[in-house]
Amino acid sequence: MRVNYGYIKVGLLLVLVVFLYAFSSMRNATRIVETPQIKFVDDDNLFVTHETVSKLLIQNQESVANKPKDIIDLNRLESALNSNPMIKQAQVFMTVDGIITAEIEQKKPIARVSTNASYYIDETGSFMPLSTNRTARVPLITGFVEKNDLANVYAIAKKIQSDDFLLKHIVVIHQNEDKTIDLKFRNHDFNIHLGTLKLLDKKINNLKAFYKKAMKDKSLDNYKLVNLKFDKQVICTKK
Repeated sequence: MRVNYGYIKVGLLLVLVVFLYAFSSMRNATRIVETPQIKFVDDDNLFVTHETVSKLLIQNQESVANKPKDIIDLNRLESALNSNPMIKQAQVFMTVDGIITAEIEQKKPIARVSTNASYYIDETGSFMPLSTNRTARVPLITGFVEKNDLANVYAIAKKIQSDDFLLKHIVVIHQNEDKTIDLKFRNHDFNIHLGTLKLLDKKINNLKAFYKKAMKDKSLDNYKLVNLKFDKQVICTKK
């Protein structure tokens, strides 16, 4: 009987490929993971520290470093990072060499609430705790503010954040009990009463026009109240 050596060679080659694949997979699964690398998308002005992130990168109450690669649950690590109230978004991935990298995007505060409790409001209007690592230079919110009802103060804080004039001058946002808003300038002691946030852009334009004229007249320090609640006029009360 004639032996077909071609089939034998193909069979042996297939066995060799399967063996090498199984060996490579087994070796890769048992590869030891190194200490995770932590990268911040915005690596300036960090509110959450590398140490805090490292403490979140644990599995079964132990660090993932020096553990076999095949037991690491990347989704679980990602969820732990994203549950931190200072982190906006986190992604965790692993290379074939067993190097874990965590990319962190932290929340950005736009105002600081200082009432019975102190905390930040971030750029999406969400709660953000204070950081022991850094203090943000943002407007201070005072008055009647509830943590579960931030929409009103967030709207004015967002407006200030997006307007160069307001960002330069406004240091205090005060919410009254009826949810009307008062503002304070950085270098002047008069009170600015916005009223409600209805027709806000019009009221801000009125404020800018008043400021420009009062600066020209050198009369800014003569006032104790600038009332903007009527969108068609600015009512000023002198000291």
